[in-house]
Amino acid sequence: MSDDGGKEMTEVSLRGQRAIVTGASSGIGAATAKELAAAGASVLLTYHSSAEDAEAVADDARESGASVHVARADISDPADCAHLFEEADRFLGGLDILVANAGVQEDAAFTELSLEAWSKVIDVNLTGQFLCAQEAVRRFRQQGGSDASAALGKIIFTSSVHQAIPWAGHANYAAAKGGLKLLMQSMAQELSAERIRVNSVAPGAIKTDINKNAWQDEEAEEQLLKLIPYGRVGVPEDVARAILWLASDASDYVIGTTLFVDGGMMLFPAFRDGG
Repeated sequence: MSDDGGKEMTEVSLRGQRAIVTGASSGIGAATAKELAAAGASVLLTYHSSAEDAEAVADDARESGASVHVARADISDPADCAHLFEEADRFLGGLDILVANAGVQEDAAFTELSLEAWSKVIDVNLTGQFLCAQEAVRRFRQQGGSDASAALGKIIFTSSVHQAIPWAGHANYAAAKGGLKLLMQSMAQELSAERIRVNSVAPGAIKTDINKNAWQDEEAEEQLLKLIPYGRVGVPEDVARAILWLASDASDYVIGTTLFVDGGMMLFPAFRDGG
C-alpha cells in the first residue's frame, strides 16, 4: 500500500505471533482482538461474564483466517489469571503479546464511594493488570525469542486519559489508572534490557458500553465534544489500531510510553480561548 506521496508503506504484520487480549467480549478489547487476528496473530481473548458475546467476537476475528480462542477469566483472581496463561500454552503454544485491557467502573461521589467499590476497581484495573503482566513476563523468559518478533515479548496496557486528568466522582478509577501508569513505566525500566517492551494506550472518550451515558444521545454527545478538540467521539477501532502498532515491530524502539488516543482531550480545550 502507499501513502499520498506514492511511497511504499510497510504492512503491519503479526504473523507467527501469539496474543492474549483480556476483556475482549466488547468495546476496545473486541476491536483489538479482531485487529491482531487480521494482522496474522493467533489470539486468545477473554471474557468475564458473557461467553456469547466473546464467541461472537471470536467468530468475527476468525474471518481473517486466524486461529482465535476464547477463555473465561477473572484477572483479579491470581489462580484464575495463572489458569488463563495455561490456556494460552494449550491453545496457542506460547505467548508473544499481552494486551491487558480488562477494566471496570464503579462510580460514586467521594464520601459515598464504598470500600467494596473502591476495592473492585483497584483489583481489576490495577492488581489484575499486574498479575497478568507477571505471568506474561515469566513466559517470555521461559520461551526465549523467536524470528517472528524483534522483542522477546510485548505488553500493552489499556490505561486512560485519567491517568493524568483528575476525575471527580471516579476517584477509584483515576487512582487505578494513575497507578497503572507508574506500573507500566517501572516495568519498562526494569525489563527493557531483556528486550521485553512495555507500553500503554490511554484512550479518551470512546464509544463503548462503559460510558454510554456520555454519548448515546445528541445532547450528551454535544457536551462531551466540548472536551474533544478534534470534534468527534472516538470508536474502539481508533484504539485498537494504536495497540496493533505498539504490538508490532514497527514500534520496536518505543519503550515505556503512553500513547494517548483521545482526539486532543489531553490538550485541555477549555483553555483554548485563554482560560
